[in-house]
Order: sequence, then structure tokens, then C-alpha cells
Amino acid sequence: MSALSAETGVPVATLKYYLREGLVPPGVATSRNQAQYDETHVERVRLVRALTEVGGLDLATVARVLATIESPDVDRLGVLGASQRALLGADFVDIEDATDDADGRVEGGGGDTTSVTSRARAWAAARGWQLDRRDPVLDELDRAWAACDAAGIGLDEQRMDAYGDAAELIARIDVASVPAAPRAAVRQVVLGTVLVDPVLSALRRLAQQHVAVSAHGGRREGAEGS
Repeated sequence: MSALSAETGVPVATLKYYLREGLVPPGVATSRNQAQYDETHVERVRLVRALTEVGGLDLATVARVLATIESPDVDRLGVLGASQRALLGADFVDIEDATDDADGRVEGGGGDTTSVTSRARAWAAARGWQLDRRDPVLDELDRAWAACDAAGIGLDEQRMDAYGDAAELIARIDVASVPAAPRAAVRQVVLGTVLVDPVLSALRRLAQQHVAVSAHGGRREGAEGS
């Protein structure tokens, strides 16, 4: 255990907690109070740490993510659903249980309906995005969009369309990177969603700096190549 702690930089107490919660598989017992851990344990500890510290996931979601990645029962067509189920938990809406109504609503298996009344849903529908309109991510977009309006940022539909175009380009890159094997695909989609988001956020800030400096015809002091 101490060697695993030294290799991963994770305190022994935290490792023991991961073991108790089933996030890390037990080692091979070598005596009553000792166990042997190998590179697979190192990889798992680092993955759990990345999901919690970089991805910001709670341990319950991490457990779902790990279970989904290891599940042998996911077919190729179920990759996205399995991935979103792992990340959203009880908030996940299975698109296979939904049917589009003529008036733009989605009716679930229980008969509940969600009207297209939100700004995010109306915007997505106008773009022709094929979405389950009960998707809680649309509610997240509504809240974020409303917060932008409240702050006076001026995020109108035209600017949102520009963001949507960029998001579609990123999504195409994401989808093109997904391997054919279902288990590998689930891992790629789940981990890519969680761990690439901070990369995209950092790239956006760096690109803003580049565009702002370039617009003034100069280079920021200390920039590469100066």
C-alpha cells in the first residue's frame, strides 16, 4: 500500500477509502496484513484521481463511470446512451423511450411530456439538432444562458449559433476519435467528455489571448517565437 501511495502520490488513507468504496480492486494478498499491487492498480488510482480532481466528479458518479467502462454488455449503438447514463445517473433520459409528437413534444414511457418552451430547446430545434428534448443538459444550457443575460453579456441567438457551429466541429472530432470496439468506445466517450472539457476550456482562453494580441498587430512579450 505504501508503494502504491508513493507511485501515485495518493495518501494511504485515500487509497484505503478507494478500496472500501470498490473504486480500486483489491490487491493480491501476500500475508494477513499485506497485499501486492501492480500497474493496473496504479492506472486505476490515477484514473479515479483524474475523474475527481480534473473532471470534478463525485465518487458516486466515478463508480458509475468505472462500472460502465468495465461492462461487457454495451453494444456499439448503445455507446452514447451508456456514457451519458454513467455521467447523469438518475437524470439520464433514454432516447429509446421517447417518441416525437407532432407539436414538438417528447413523450416518455410513463406518459409525461415536456413542451418545447425553453429558449435552449427552441434554439436547438431551430438548428435542426436531433436531441431528446427532455435531456437535462438542455436545462443546464437554459440556466447558463439566463445567467449570461442577467450579467448583460449579450449572448443572443446569432452569437449562440456561432458557438453551435464551433461545438459541432468539436463534436465531429470527438465522434471520429471513437474506436469501433464497444468497451473501448464507452471508455473513450466517457473519459473524453470528462477530461477533455478542461482542455477545451484552456484552449479557449489561450485562443482569446492569441486573437486579441494578433488583432493589435503585435506579440505579447514572452510569447513563443519572440
